[in-house]
Order: sequence, then structure tokens, then C-alpha cells
Amino acid sequence: MHDLTTNFIGRLRARDGAAWFELWETFGPILRSQLSRWGRGRIGVETVQDLSQDTMVALAGAIDRHDPSRGARFSTWLLAIAKYTLSDEMDRRGAQKRGSGVKPLALDGLEGMDPGSGLPTPDEAYELEVFDAKVEAALRQLERDAELLDFETFRLRILEGQSGREVAEALGTSEPTVSRRLARSRTLLQGLLFDVFARFSFSDDEWQEMERNGLGRIPNKTEDATFDDSIAEIYGRIAARRRHAEPSAPGA
Repeated sequence: MHDLTTNFIGRLRARDGAAWFELWETFGPILRSQLSRWGRGRIGVETVQDLSQDTMVALAGAIDRHDPSRGARFSTWLLAIAKYTLSDEMDRRGAQKRGSGVKPLALDGLEGMDPGSGLPTPDEAYELEVFDAKVEAALRQLERDAELLDFETFRLRILEGQSGREVAEALGTSEPTVSRRLARSRTLLQGLLFDVFARFSFSDDEWQEMERNGLGRIPNKTEDATFDDSIAEIYGRIAARRRHAEPSAPGA
């Protein structure tokens, strides 16, 4: 695993609150969405929230036993532990009805993630959601770290798709200044993406996702445009997913 990954695992094991929050902020929404789909109405919103937190706890407890040479992705581990956590809750409820004891949650089966083990297989939509969550984490950090006008320039130009002239008029500046601010934000975001993907990549395949999705290192202006287009597309998916998850207004 990458040094950033092992350092982050160490922080989790040391009960570093900031590391726990980052893990929860990045992947909590995915867990809640997945658990709700699996629950099929049998579990309520509060139970989904509790189970997603339990999944994070279980992940931190098992993560140090993961062998990256066996090819298991972070997203697969996350999905499998969520499935185990939900199954444990269903077993507990069944045991309560029968008046019997409850078998404790067992994570040993996660070791190899071997085919035929009965563990859930991530589908393409789930893998895309995990990828987007990593990019969104980097965008959140960009907003925190960048100069206010640099980020606002990036938001208007890339995330909202305005032209350079429109952004310059909105911010009361020139188009060359817009280009300079955009370049600073782009460079900063590239480094943040590297950090996030290093932290949450357990396999070479995950690490290479940046390159496959147009987010590799930026050597020239042609690649700048590809990077910007890729970020805009990813952000569009994130925004659409968020709109779909929001409850409809009364009478809508």
C-alpha cells in the first residue's frame, strides 16, 4: 500500500478523530445509500445511520489484516463489511424473535475476498460512486485550502461551466486573471486528488483510476482541458446523484 494509505490506517487505529471524520464524510453517504437498498424497507433511517457507523468501526478493525497482493479493492472491502454488518443486524433481530443468543459479527471471511465466498460483488454503478466520492473529497479540500477568489473562479468556470468572459465579469476582473486563478486551483486540486487516492487505494487498479478518468498529471494545456472536462463531468454526476437523493417537496 502507498505510504499515505498506511499512515491513514495508523491514524484510524490510534482513534484520530479527524481521520474518522474524513472516512465518514467521504464514504458515509455511499454506505447509507447501499444499506437502504439492501434493507428494502425492513430497516428505518435511524437504523441505516447506525449500521453505516458500525460498518466504519468494523472497517477500521479489519483494515490492518488486508493483503493488497490479493487484489482486493478498498471499495470491495467497504461493500463486504457493510453487507456483513447488515447481516449481523438481521441475525440479531431474528434471534430476538426466537429468544436465542446472537452470534457475534465475524470478519474473517473478508481476508481473501475469493470468488464464490458469498460476498457481494460490486457493480459498475457502485464503483463509480466510490470513485466520485474520492473526487468530491478532494473538491471539498480544495474549497478549504484555496484562496477564496481562486476557488470561486474554479467553481464558476469548471463546476458551473461559465465562460472565461462570464467569470471575469462576475468577479470584476480580467480574463488573464481568471486563467491564472484557474491554473492555481487546478494545480492544487491535482495534488489533493493524489493525496485522496493514495489514502484510499488498496490496489494498483484503484490507483490507476485517476489516469483512466482523465485526472492524471497535467503536462500541457491540452491535458488541462481534458482534466477540466473530466472534473466537470464527475461533478455533474455528483450533483445529479444528490438531487435524486433529496426528498421531493410536498405537492411536487
